[in-house]
Amino acid sequence: MPHISERPQLTRPLFALLVLLGTTGPLAVDMYLPSFPAMTKEFSSSATGIQLTLTAFLLGLAAGQIFWGALSDRRGRSVPLRWGTAVFVLASIVAALAPTLTTLIIARALQGLGGAAGVVISKAIVADTTTGGQTARIFSLIMTFTGVAPAVAPLLGSVLAQMGGFRAVMWFIAFSGVLMAAGVFWVYKETLPAARRSSGSFISPLLQALRRPRFVGYMFQSGFSFGAMMAYVSASPFLYQNVMGLSPQGFALCFAVNSLGLILAGFVSSKLALKVPLRKTIIVALSVLLGSALVFAILVQLGVRSMVLAVLVFFMVTSLGFTMGNTTALALAEVRKVSGSGSALLGCFQFFIGALATPLVGLSGEDSPVAFSLTALASAVVAVGALVYTAERFHNKAAA
Repeated sequence: MPHISERPQLTRPLFALLVLLGTTGPLAVDMYLPSFPAMTKEFSSSATGIQLTLTAFLLGLAAGQIFWGALSDRRGRSVPLRWGTAVFVLASIVAALAPTLTTLIIARALQGLGGAAGVVISKAIVADTTTGGQTARIFSLIMTFTGVAPAVAPLLGSVLAQMGGFRAVMWFIAFSGVLMAAGVFWVYKETLPAARRSSGSFISPLLQALRRPRFVGYMFQSGFSFGAMMAYVSASPFLYQNVMGLSPQGFALCFAVNSLGLILAGFVSSKLALKVPLRKTIIVALSVLLGSALVFAILVQLGVRSMVLAVLVFFMVTSLGFTMGNTTALALAEVRKVSGSGSALLGCFQFFIGALATPLVGLSGEDSPVAFSLTALASAVVAVGALVYTAERFHNKAAA
């Protein structure tokens, strides 16, 4: 067992490791997407069969966060991180060598399960080593980096695919896992002393987190904000090309501009975290999200299909850069004693809402933005409602 510091510090090498742990999962989701057409030919499968490899990974990632998060509150962070990283590396190797589609699907499920350890425990480590505004600042920075990953992953994946197909992508992911493992074994030192670990049943820390009303409120706010983001990601190719009439290059440019807005918002949010109350930043950001989503929905009903919609989408996406890190910090501050389980619940709920939002945007067809507009607006309304629910005055009355 690594040496346990009485006052663990978030050093620069540890911060770099947390970024790597947080970005490897998103990379593993998006990097091989450009290879889907070639994979259907290689495995003589339908598109639906190939998409099962993505579904399996996401299911493993969601379920794994609950398992590793609760385990990390009982056993410390080191043991689950090491086991999870080992599973991720081995599963990535199997995926790269997979002779059949069935083998690949199973390997991807295990890859998601193992990768979930880094995603969820990295957040718990931030809660272990920081407090107050510093926690929000670090979360904003980390989520800025993880926000870059989905933007660059398809481009990197297409380059690798040209060199060696989807298997080259899986080897690259396996190599990223080896780097993670090196950091977990040689950089990370335990940040959860035995005295602070939970006891009782395996699910007791999860239940302890769910008994905190304000944590549940922040969990809903975070989940539905993420739902708005996933609705945008899923609808964006059709929204920009089929609805607004842009070329593929125009779509790529708009997507890049929105990603830049998200990144800049994360950096600005990290600076504001030490100067402005977190809730005040979130209130402004969610007001922008709700306002732009409402105007977008009204214009869509009026038949507008111009680039005005693209401007509103930019404001919607950018506003989320001010909410995700701050909300995570506020949520985990409510459950600091079981931050691993709290992080697990946050992550699992985000993926659950994201999985629900993704197919909804296509219900009105590829040439209509109506379903996306309603999904984004509903997500914004619930996120704002959840933020109102977390207001201190309501919970002070309940306590009284």
